[in-house]
Amino acid sequence: MSIADQANNVVATAIPTPHGEVWLLPAKSDDQLKLKPVKRKSTGVSAVLNSFRYAWGEAGVMRGTLPLLQLNQKLGTDCPGCAWPDHDGKRATFDYCENGAKAVAHEADTRKLTADFFRAHSVSELSTHTDYWLEQQGRLTEPMVLRENATHYEPIAWADAYAMIADELNSLSSPDRAAFYTSGKATNEAAFSYQLFARQFGTNNLPDCSNMCHESSGRAMSKMIGIGKGTAKLDDFEKAELVLVVGQNPGTNHPRQLIALQQAKRNGAKIIAVNPLPEAGLMGFMNPQEALGMLGVATELTDLFLQVKINGDIPLFKGIMKQMIEWEDAEPGSVIDWGFVNEYAAGLDELLDDLRSADWDTLVTRSGIDRESMRQAADWIRSSEKIILCWCLGVTQHTNGTQNVCEMLNLLLLRGAIGKPGAGPCCVRGHSNVQGDRTMGVWEQPKDALLDRLQSVFDFDPPRKHGFDSQRTALALHRGEIDVFVSLGGNFLMALPDTRYAAEGLAKTRLNVRIGTKLNRADLVAGRQSLILPCLGRTEEDVRQSSNGRPPRKQFTSTENSMGVVQSSQGKLTPASPDLRNEVAIVCEMAAATLGDRAKNPWRDWANDYDLIREGIAAVIDGCEKYNEKVRQPGGFYLPNAARERQFNTDTGKANFTVNPIPPDTIQPGQFAMTTVRSHDQFNTTIYGNHDRYRGILNARRVVMMNAEDMRAKGLQSRDPVAVTSHHAGETRTLQNFQVVEYPIPRGCVAMYYPEANPLIPMTSTDASSNCPSFKHTAVTIERC
Repeated sequence: MSIADQANNVVATAIPTPHGEVWLLPAKSDDQLKLKPVKRKSTGVSAVLNSFRYAWGEAGVMRGTLPLLQLNQKLGTDCPGCAWPDHDGKRATFDYCENGAKAVAHEADTRKLTADFFRAHSVSELSTHTDYWLEQQGRLTEPMVLRENATHYEPIAWADAYAMIADELNSLSSPDRAAFYTSGKATNEAAFSYQLFARQFGTNNLPDCSNMCHESSGRAMSKMIGIGKGTAKLDDFEKAELVLVVGQNPGTNHPRQLIALQQAKRNGAKIIAVNPLPEAGLMGFMNPQEALGMLGVATELTDLFLQVKINGDIPLFKGIMKQMIEWEDAEPGSVIDWGFVNEYAAGLDELLDDLRSADWDTLVTRSGIDRESMRQAADWIRSSEKIILCWCLGVTQHTNGTQNVCEMLNLLLLRGAIGKPGAGPCCVRGHSNVQGDRTMGVWEQPKDALLDRLQSVFDFDPPRKHGFDSQRTALALHRGEIDVFVSLGGNFLMALPDTRYAAEGLAKTRLNVRIGTKLNRADLVAGRQSLILPCLGRTEEDVRQSSNGRPPRKQFTSTENSMGVVQSSQGKLTPASPDLRNEVAIVCEMAAATLGDRAKNPWRDWANDYDLIREGIAAVIDGCEKYNEKVRQPGGFYLPNAARERQFNTDTGKANFTVNPIPPDTIQPGQFAMTTVRSHDQFNTTIYGNHDRYRGILNARRVVMMNAEDMRAKGLQSRDPVAVTSHHAGETRTLQNFQVVEYPIPRGCVAMYYPEANPLIPMTSTDASSNCPSFKHTAVTIERC
């Protein structure tokens, strides 16, 4: 079924596959929904108790506690959760957050999925359970295969699994009929090996999770400052005078950031929060490392809360800058940092013309922020020399996501707030190594310089044609153009928009392969055959037998945080099963089986000695010279960041101002702008529980958060069952049996949980520059069921 064929059809919750009917949204309507008041402060003793309750409940007291003592410590284990950086100096003994503890417990889970479990449950029966239930069944313990026409997974030997992959890949009519997806949790060694394997095989089809989150950030920053990474460091927060937190919920998604915000506030900085929802983590922080925090005393974080309408960021920032330019025109030199602009920037005149011609009424109406609040924000910005601007997916996942980031960067450039202490853009990444994966070459649009180095070092001709990103891979799967789909971690199916369309594509493959620690729904939407290859968690010890006859040796891996620091990571826990392999070794063994003598590098030696991989990284990746030596330093090392030194590697050789139009208003009368959000009990697609504690929504995920006045206008009350229909390019998609709840969100806006709301989001609604799907802005109508 094509996308167009779905027009006006109700989104079905099940699809036929070669292995029986599989359910995509199996949860029944939540009838245990419990509502509590929305919280105005986050963390504190409840977060500590919840951390240990989850850790001990899944892994036991010893196994659940020991890895927490190693987490984010120098020469310890890098948290498998978010990518927030660690302090360069002395670190706290307990340097982790609630979601980090949950991520560790998720890996340390003592429950095990054995062959008996899969014999007892067909893929069809498994699909009737929720994603939370699937995750709760425990750790995968041995390779499993779903053979052609089979209804159940069964065990397979590692060697046979590698042979199956090699046979399928080598029988393809073109290497481009394979796609190699990467989760942001993959380590540098795994990512480098993976992209090299794909390119030696002959394709640049390397979609990754960044395509669906911060791709817009990378495009904007590359265009404007010459590097797709932020420039702010962690210690810049201690020196900042003003911090803007935009489109972000740090209390849930990056809780350790709250310590940096608290430090900034205590040092005298003001904080401006911009978000459609008044998240607890934006308002107050009870630091659990302090006695007062444990007693419930919070540091008030936000000085000015700008509750912007969904996708109102460009008119808001345009309004703030318009006010600044009005002051500048009245008193030249009072606002713009002319020293910085004249020496380092280009394109200011075009921006000034755009700001001066902007209509105030339009800016206020489209942003939802009154002019006086914009004036207040502008006043603090013109009074501050050291400004940090943080943002996350609330900014990037729009059809104009790249332009959203560009408009915010314009503000920093006007004030010269880049390349100096206490200032700069802070792109807050999600997955712990999503930035590192891109550094290691996981990108469907590789630069010639990378391919030239791969060619020189590894003596092969890498493909030059650009490959498919995540969204284009989904389209190609649906067209039947991808026969083999390999996933290095993650949950590709549930991370994509238009879940039914994505599932139909995956079901058309000849072979699906996923490397992971636990079962998820992507394993159930299988093509003709499917393999699950269980891997070690980052917290588990990895001992490999050397191929040169040396004794077995403990291996370590490395990651890059969101501020460009590369550090080592080594697990200490006994593996959940003796049959598990590190994702690095699995990739190398797949490559060895598939490529054989076609590859000049010794893939099987790499599988047993990760130092050899790091030698390859050192020879290919900029800034990674002497990688084996530098990554062993306690705390790791910073990768080069030219923009941090005010060297802008752009087409003009300077930082570029940009002009970004206000996006068209696509919400029609009777419609609402819907944004997806994560709950406090989840990390990306991984569901740890059914509570959203800070938002006061418990025991339910199939909910629609709605403004009280909008509910009254439609005759709705909290807990009423509703159907939600999305509207895009003449197509409609409908989800039934959700419950509406009253929530302090701007009128005309609603919020739903990701990934439950993903079936409503059109596959073709993407950013024109980055092709990032528009998870944060979908036109919907809501009717009582």
